[in-house]
Amino acid sequence: MDDIAGAVVTGRDRPLLPDPHRVIMVKSTNPRGDLHVKVKTARKRSNASTRWLERQLNDPYVAEAKRQGWRSRAAFKLIEIDDKHRLLKPGTTVVDLGAAPGGWSQVAAQRVKSSDEDPIVVGIDKLPMDPVPGVRLLEADFTEDDAPQKVLDALHGRPVQVVLSDMAAETTGHRKTDHLRTTYLFELAVDFAYRHLAPGGAFLSKVFRGGAEADAVRDLKAAFETVQHIKPPASRKESPELYLLAKGLKCSPFRSNPLRPTGRVTHLSIVVQVTTGARFFLVAGPRT
Repeated sequence: MDDIAGAVVTGRDRPLLPDPHRVIMVKSTNPRGDLHVKVKTARKRSNASTRWLERQLNDPYVAEAKRQGWRSRAAFKLIEIDDKHRLLKPGTTVVDLGAAPGGWSQVAAQRVKSSDEDPIVVGIDKLPMDPVPGVRLLEADFTEDDAPQKVLDALHGRPVQVVLSDMAAETTGHRKTDHLRTTYLFELAVDFAYRHLAPGGAFLSKVFRGGAEADAVRDLKAAFETVQHIKPPASRKESPELYLLAKGLKCSPFRSNPLRPTGRVTHLSIVVQVTTGARFFLVAGPRT
């Protein structure tokens, strides 16, 4: 447990800064007889941070990820989805958007049998990552205009066959703001898939319950053979996250044919948020 408490977790899971001097753990037994770890709130740690730390210490997926060598518990979400839907077949070219800390890239590289000599998995994130065997990692912000081209350059002309996105915006504590920011990242991932995914390809992305992505989902249903929402067992029950899986790209609403983009997407919203005290403003407009 001390190792878990002192670990650094970034990217898909909230950061946990190693500071064992401020971690006070109390083992207790609940009425069912299970061992449970409680963390007393220490100096300079909020109650919310303490609750998150306690949840991490008692999460079996966190411990199992550490035991198996996965970089985050999120790896099990992709494992569970792929075990059922078979997206990651040997030889498949994969793009992992928002890859840090690298759990999904690890799973993808192993399942498609990517190698260091000839990597067919590309991961991109603005956070630095340690190398992942069989993965070409890019340290770049995917919201920047030149990021998609960097991904394509890293593929050296290979077609994109699977697009994965577990991107989520940094939380502000304001539920609507957090939902809108993550929905915007989802729309960017959809845009990339429309432009660059090969015919017959698959797209898997995190979404949050709330309906703001409804228009994008409608378009996906027209462009792909099948579209469905998934809640893998590794996704915490209390989390609003779902995963949207679209398989079998038929055509793109923004291409004259499945292989040739016709220009920039104009239906996506640029979201600008300003929070002042309790006031929240949303400014939206078309991408140009």
